[in-house]
Amino acid sequence: MAVLVIALVALVAVAVLGGLHWYVWRRLVRDTTRAWGPARITGTVVLVAGPVLMIAALAAERGGAPFWLQQTLGWPGFLWMALAIYLLLAVLAGEALRPLLRRFLERRGQAGTAVADGEPRSPSTSASEEAASAPASAEGPSRPASEAAPETPRNAPSRRLFVSRVVGGAAAAAAVGTVGYGTYGVLRGPSVKRVTVPLAKLPRSAHGFRIAVVSDIHLGPLLGRGFAQKVVDTINATQPDLIAVVGDLVDGSVKNLGPAAAPLAGLKARHGSYFVTGNHEYFSGAQQWLEEVRTLGIHPLENARTELAGFDLAGVNDLQGESEGQGPDFGKALGDRDTTRACVLLAHQPVQIHEAVRHGVDLQLSGHTHGGQLWPGNFVAAAANPTVAGLERYGDTELYVSRGAGAWGPPTRVGAPSDITVVQLASKQA
Repeated sequence: MAVLVIALVALVAVAVLGGLHWYVWRRLVRDTTRAWGPARITGTVVLVAGPVLMIAALAAERGGAPFWLQQTLGWPGFLWMALAIYLLLAVLAGEALRPLLRRFLERRGQAGTAVADGEPRSPSTSASEEAASAPASAEGPSRPASEAAPETPRNAPSRRLFVSRVVGGAAAAAAVGTVGYGTYGVLRGPSVKRVTVPLAKLPRSAHGFRIAVVSDIHLGPLLGRGFAQKVVDTINATQPDLIAVVGDLVDGSVKNLGPAAAPLAGLKARHGSYFVTGNHEYFSGAQQWLEEVRTLGIHPLENARTELAGFDLAGVNDLQGESEGQGPDFGKALGDRDTTRACVLLAHQPVQIHEAVRHGVDLQLSGHTHGGQLWPGNFVAAAANPTVAGLERYGDTELYVSRGAGAWGPPTRVGAPSDITVVQLASKQA
């Protein structure tokens, strides 16, 4: 029964995907070409191959295909995922512009026809002049056929075809430009944000303590060793007191991505680096990665807590770990602590804030949402998370959500630039 449900869901998804691509093909290819020439054939091949490569890239990543195959399919497949979104949005926006452009051209054509017919006679024209001109016009044409108004060339596009080409070309250019700029933003590396968070229980001695928060690096077939080095260099340049890696470090096995993660051994902070799992670690072999990050000098907090000068630092496993019996355990991480001390909690998903509030946490640091990654994905993320990005207060607990350093799927961000955040703790006693 379960297999049948999965098959039906897959069939519906493919049907919807096919229908959306057909609509884009109709507007960008069929409506902009006259017949099955090179332009229509090329456009059709692109709009068929794109979704096929996209599905193949997803299947290769989830199915654990050879890493070289994941890399080969990933770039065209995942970039097409982003491009298809913005092609669809641009074509839909074009539907509103299409009638406006057609009406403008019609009015322009009517104005041109009026000019070609000549200026209207002056009201002062006498009746005798009209009578004198009437016989001459009745005898035949007023000018030779050779001087007649030129006809529209046979190969000139019709008004409908012209409008389709203008709107379709603008839509394609907007989509390609958006995805290109969004991809450049990811590959360039994350920027640094700074935010100050006052904590009532923080002693004066810990005032100004700086935590570099990085989440959702997503090392994988597309973002590799070079990207990891950019993240490390960016973090180290902030000279933090502590580094918090808040989940979704990788998309793949230690065997495939161990060399890509190696630069993380270069992270430098006075009080060390700490790590909690994200949901993607449980798709990639969480236990093996927990062992790997230890070899890189990063301390995993598996439902655990450590006491630092001025506050407690705790971490809980991601909710996805429940599928392997390794889910979050707030009681284990926080149950026996001294509640008069300030507590900072690392938890990958913002939805864990409600448990944090119940356990008297002062500040929770999270990621997971990517800030929506691809607009209008932020509206989808907002429906599933209490906070999509930034700092918000829940009861006596502050929640800070990073947009993340990398990207999942398309190496592209639109309206949600990647970041590494330096959270500076402030004592209200200072």
